[in-house]
Amino acid sequence: MRQLYPFFWLFSFLLLTTRAAVAQDPIIAVSGNVRDNTHQALPGVTISVKGGSVGTQSDADGNFILKERLRFPFTLVFSAIGYDTREVEVARASSRLQVSLESKNMLMNEVVVSASRVEESRLRSPVAIEKLDIRAIKETPAPSFYDALENVKGVQMTTSSLTFKVPNTRGFNIPNNFRFMQLVDGVDMQAATLGVPLGNAIGPTELDIASVEITPGAASALYGMNAINGMANLTTKSPFTYQGLSVYQKLGVNHVDGTDRDPSMLTESAVRWAQVVGPGQRWAYKVNLSYLRGTDWLANTQTDQNPQTASSANPRFPELSGANNPAADLWNRYGDDNAGNVSITIPYQGRNETFNVRRTGYYERDLVNPIVRNIKADASLHYKLTDKLELSYGYRFGLMDGVFQRGNKIQLDGVTVQNHKLELRGQDFTARAYMLIENTGDSYNLNPLALNLDLQNGSNAVWGGRFRTALQDQLGAGTSLADAMRQARAVADAGRAVPGTAAFNDLKNQIVHTNNWDSGVNVPGAPIPGGAALMQRSHTYHAEGIWNLGQRIKFADVIVGADARVYAVIPDGNNFVDFGRPINERTQPGGDNQYYKKVGGFAQATKLFFAERLKVTGSLRLDYNPEFNPKLNPRIAAVYTAAEKHSFRASYQNGWRFPSLFEALSFVNNGNVRRVGGLARVNEGLNYLDNSYTLASISTFNAAVNAYVAANAGTTASQAALRPEIRSLLTVGNLPTEQPEQINAYEVGYRSVLFDNRLSIDADAYYNIYSGFLGQVEVSVPKDASGNQVQVGSDNAVLAALNSNRAARQDRYRVYTNARNKYNSYGSTLGLTYNFYQKFSIGGNVNFNNLSANDEADIFVTGFNTPKWATNVTFGNREIARNVGFNVVWRRQTSFLWESPLANGRVPAYQTVDAQVNVRVPNLKTTIKVGGANIFNNRYIQYAAGPTIGGLYYVALTFDNTVLR
Repeated sequence: MRQLYPFFWLFSFLLLTTRAAVAQDPIIAVSGNVRDNTHQALPGVTISVKGGSVGTQSDADGNFILKERLRFPFTLVFSAIGYDTREVEVARASSRLQVSLESKNMLMNEVVVSASRVEESRLRSPVAIEKLDIRAIKETPAPSFYDALENVKGVQMTTSSLTFKVPNTRGFNIPNNFRFMQLVDGVDMQAATLGVPLGNAIGPTELDIASVEITPGAASALYGMNAINGMANLTTKSPFTYQGLSVYQKLGVNHVDGTDRDPSMLTESAVRWAQVVGPGQRWAYKVNLSYLRGTDWLANTQTDQNPQTASSANPRFPELSGANNPAADLWNRYGDDNAGNVSITIPYQGRNETFNVRRTGYYERDLVNPIVRNIKADASLHYKLTDKLELSYGYRFGLMDGVFQRGNKIQLDGVTVQNHKLELRGQDFTARAYMLIENTGDSYNLNPLALNLDLQNGSNAVWGGRFRTALQDQLGAGTSLADAMRQARAVADAGRAVPGTAAFNDLKNQIVHTNNWDSGVNVPGAPIPGGAALMQRSHTYHAEGIWNLGQRIKFADVIVGADARVYAVIPDGNNFVDFGRPINERTQPGGDNQYYKKVGGFAQATKLFFAERLKVTGSLRLDYNPEFNPKLNPRIAAVYTAAEKHSFRASYQNGWRFPSLFEALSFVNNGNVRRVGGLARVNEGLNYLDNSYTLASISTFNAAVNAYVAANAGTTASQAALRPEIRSLLTVGNLPTEQPEQINAYEVGYRSVLFDNRLSIDADAYYNIYSGFLGQVEVSVPKDASGNQVQVGSDNAVLAALNSNRAARQDRYRVYTNARNKYNSYGSTLGLTYNFYQKFSIGGNVNFNNLSANDEADIFVTGFNTPKWATNVTFGNREIARNVGFNVVWRRQTSFLWESPLANGRVPAYQTVDAQVNVRVPNLKTTIKVGGANIFNNRYIQYAAGPTIGGLYYVALTFDNTVLR
């Protein structure tokens, strides 16, 4: 609860400082009626006094009355979502006002900021940009505004959990998306050590979101760091503009078919309060609280990614295929990967045979918590020093549970992120500084949990001995090979902790609260039964400033900016360590904080030509991280507007991405395979970069050894291993020291509005060239029998690569490093929206993404992980009857290949339908929305080993007494 203290202190202060303004002017009553351009009454229109804090709203018939102490003349401002704001001057007492509001032009009047970091018409944006405004958010059938991003042109969402979704654009998608930036009111929401924005877990509530802008593709020329694949910019409501009380309550149900879990309730509650206070209406504050609780989606797909035909299985024995595969590595089972491989050598059919067998492992459904929570609280205090200068302080807190996939699955349990922000904003500049505080709470990693559960039933050697004896007994009794394997597993697993029992729960609880993933069963000095806790804590410090030079420079519109960031990681001894310590002491908790820093700055100039029809924008950004050489990020873009409604654009930019904190400095022991960052200082004394063999080649090498021994009676594995044609199968890693990724991005596009602004067209095409792509490769450093490193290529190193020597003579690492190949991706999107008869609207988008094939295989799979085709179609009417609207969205994507360190395989094609009907009750200032996502409960997954997503059906009530100023 101490994490919430800043929020409650601020809330208490705001309540104490709230006081009514004293006014001496006479009370004036103004009444009237508001209608749209089709002469229909408009309920819920905000009528406020310009420059003041008083106001009211129109009722169900569009009528309003405002009684306040005022002085003639004054101006009334009429505001409504989806309509142009209108100002009406009241010079004297008069009869009822009759006011008409025009529907907003669909595209012509839309203003965006993210594309150039200055306000500009979306029609003339130099790069592709998408926007969800308040009206679009209210009309979406998705369960939340964040879910609605999946329907935005060019966006691919990855759902890891009910509480955790991550967007991506233009390929190379991963659940922990290092390459996509997410800002909330200018604050980067990335959780530093987890290395990913936690969806919207610490972002705005449903009541406080004002707009979402998404820039597909590289945005690093202006935003730097991790915006190489695009960015989302979430903007919340200002308390000066949106004042009053709002309350939101949603009740939903998922798992309606009972397939994975019993039908379960979901509840989400939120409240927002904002007010302007103090003399001169210069102080304002807002407070937001929200709480979500539900039953999570379950990942339970048992695709085997180590089939019988693989060299790491048993390719010479077709009877051991499918369900009979003793070396199966299933998507959503843990402890059955390469770390759990046991080589079983027995006499079989007249010769010695070596079989690959995996430990039994545990299914994800038995390791994760089904109930997830998300608590969000934020408050901010704003002060207008002048009419054009605003100072604000904001505090944001988020707590979440869920499941998230990095190199392995992680159960997030009580993860908290706090944010303090101080900002000064003027008419032509912004300066802000903020701090993020991350704590992973009681989270744990599923893979070491499963491995250590199995190790309590014996080390791999002990378990393998029981398996070998039982297998020989079964085969000697005439049992078939497949049946003998099953019987041998049952014998070897005797005494194993069984899910659902008290013994299993007690053992699991002990492991998930131990922060050392080694087990004393096979690592001397490590705890028994070993651990799986994910205890990561960090602080992120960031400062930035942006200045629009405006009229100070005559030849062009120029903006400049600079920023600096410092990550401070608190070593836990298991995920992040103090690299200043000797190697044998690094895994002890504590030590000096580890720092990772960067600074950067940019300048951008925009010039208009040919009677302002051509807009040319050039920018240059310089970023520096002390671990690397400085990097330049240039961008050049041109937009040509013909006949005011046709815009053609083209752009080029070069972008760099520094490795994330986890890619750079991690030191994680995971199933006796240490996952390490790629910086040179991490490699010192370990030598995995230049004195190692790749795991893929070791698997091929051992398969060849086993085949040779089986075919040549009397030959030992050591003798076979040293044969020239077999030892040559081992590939030396020779990994480069980690360097930043680079992208060269080319884009062209066209936007237009036609037929009296009823039809909008938005198309773009891109071509990206990636260099130095970052990924993971697993390698082994060879040792002799005494545990000392030996040089790759030597006889000792070759013998160390045998499976029988894996535990004693190999130090295994999964290393972040750069790809050797360049990767060329390309694609295009087309979006159309048409408004027609009586507020009906139909729209859709088609998205194409592809990756060019390379002639040579790389040292790791890069994982484009993107469907070639994805399509969305939307049909709706915001008022098909009086105060009644509806919206339907159909979405489809094609099958595609998913590649990652955890799971590989094809993700099947799927299609879904979302729908909602909303009813406004103006007299109660309430909207009732009834809807569902995936209303036909078409079960699907979005990535390999990801959760199966079904239908979610909901009823949401929003009470909105907000007054717009």
